Amino acid sequence: MSDTKRTAGFRFRLEDTSGIPVYRQIIDQVLTAISTGMLAPGAQLPTVRQVAVDLEINPNTVVRAYRELEIREVLTTQQGMGTFVTLRKVKKDEVDHARRLTRLVVEFTSRAGAEGFTTAELIERLNELPAGPDKRR
Repeated sequence: MSDTKRTAGFRFRLEDTSGIPVYRQIIDQVLTAISTGMLAPGAQLPTVRQVAVDLEINPNTVVRAYRELEIREVLTTQQGMGTFVTLRKVKKDEVDHARRLTRLVVEFTSRAGAEGFTTAELIERLNELPAGPDKRR
């Protein structure tokens, strides 16, 4: 099956009521599509403009998602040619980990916002906490 056919069935969909930021939804959908084989290595993703038009969102949101996936070495953009899936394998547990973390962050920030705390206050306090058991920050 060619890469063109492999990407033909891939479409982004937004869940407006999920509470998950749009750029995170795009990232999660790309990671899931790669891990399940819906997007094969070398497959071309829709252009930023096309995704923005299809989802009726700001193109900068798509750029942010694609850029984060490039930093993770999941996607690569070739000037004038498009954005492509790299040869790096994405494991299902990596997708699940990202999804769980996003859910926790959304719940945390929603509850904190309801209590009157700002995102800046949350970030400041999180940075003050000692590193966890694995010593990551």
